[in-house]
Parts: sequence; C-alpha cells; structure tokens
Amino acid sequence: MGLRMMVIVAHPDDECFAFGGAIALATRSGVEVSCICLTDGQAATNRGSSADSKELGRIRREEFAASCQVLGIKHHELLDYHDAQLVHADVEEAGKKLVERMRTFKPHVVVTFGLDGGLNTHPDHTMVSAITTAAYHWAGRPKRYPELDLEPHLAQRLYHITTNFTIPDRQPLMPAPWTCVLNTEAVLPVRILAFEMHASQLPVLESVRPYLDKFGKQEFYLLMSASTPQPAAMTTDMFDGVVE
Repeated sequence: MGLRMMVIVAHPDDECFAFGGAIALATRSGVEVSCICLTDGQAATNRGSSADSKELGRIRREEFAASCQVLGIKHHELLDYHDAQLVHADVEEAGKKLVERMRTFKPHVVVTFGLDGGLNTHPDHTMVSAITTAAYHWAGRPKRYPELDLEPHLAQRLYHITTNFTIPDRQPLMPAPWTCVLNTEAVLPVRILAFEMHASQLPVLESVRPYLDKFGKQEFYLLMSASTPQPAAMTTDMFDGVVE
C-alpha cells in the first residue's frame, strides 16, 4: 500500500505555511498524505471578498482544497470546530474524531504543531498539538473508543514542528529542540504556490514572504513519540527507519 503520512492542522493555510515543505517532499517521493484541518478559519483578520464569517468559511474551505491539490495531498478534510475557540473544544470528542481517522487511514507518520503554538504562538495551534498527541496514543489502545469498531493503530512516528528562528513582533516563542531537519529548498516554489491558493489570505503571504525567502529552505521537527523504544537521533528524513 505504500507509506502514509497524516498532517493535522488548525486553520486553512497552516498546511502550506507551516508544513508545506514536509508535505511536498513526501508526496514527491510517493508518500500518500492525508491532511485534517479542525477549523475553517472564519475568525481570520483578512476577510478577502467575504460579506460575513459564514461566507469566509466557505471561501477558505475552497482555498484549502486548492492548496492541498497543489501540494499533492490525496485526502483532505476540514472539520467544523470554531476558529480561535479550540481552547473550548471537547478534547474527548475531538480526540475520538482523530482516532477514527488514524485507525482508518493507518498513517506511518503523524505530524502536527508543537505545544508552543507555532511561530505566531496561536492557542488553536497549541490545542491541535495537544489533541493530536493524545489521539496518536489513544489510536493504538484497544480500550479507547471500542465503539468505533476499528482495529487499533499506532503510527510509527509522531512529529511536532519546531523552528530555528522567531518573529520579532510576536509574543516570546520558546521553540523545542529538533531531531529532524528537512532540506525543503527544492519544494519551496510549490509551498509558495500552495499559499497563493489562499487568495483571501494573501496579505499574510506578503508579510511572511521575507521569512520564507530567508528560512524556507529548511523545516525543523521534533520526534515526540515512536511505536518502539529508541534513542533520540538526528535525521534528515521523517521516514528513515519506518517500515511499510
């Protein structure tokens, strides 16, 4: 069936801005990628041509689908949690939804944000990190959600994204150390093209473009968990040692 990766994000455009390099490298090498986004981004500062939040949500769903197509993502899904309100989400309920998807798709590698909230320290990113990390472990435990009637599945790797730089005008960021450094220079144009699919958020692309140009040739990840006990080791490939 080949290798599979699941990327779990909070907002449309997270998939390309935060994880675009890892995703493009994976799909380029034949990895089947699924991307789950928990909100439709209705609370975004940039509203595009939308008349109200509902219309913005519809627009951003379409933009998310177009971005995923550019990145080569075969499976994408946008859930119905409220943007900027994930701190109030029912973790048990959200975790169950992610467990169901992990047990169905059976990823070898799961990727999400770190608990720091990413470069913009967004609380939604922190919550996606916490829920995904819990779901990663719960998906492999038979006593969790037996009513789903799905075989337990524990992915071989769980990665949190981290960074080697910070944005000066943002809240203080305490990025985690990394164990995986990806060379994403060759896929940077794909990452930017995917971001351009988010037409309503182009002001964001303009503001972060200098950082992409300067730092976009690498992405940094921390191995948070693995299906077998192992020492932490530096790598340049998320799938190094992963068995089909």
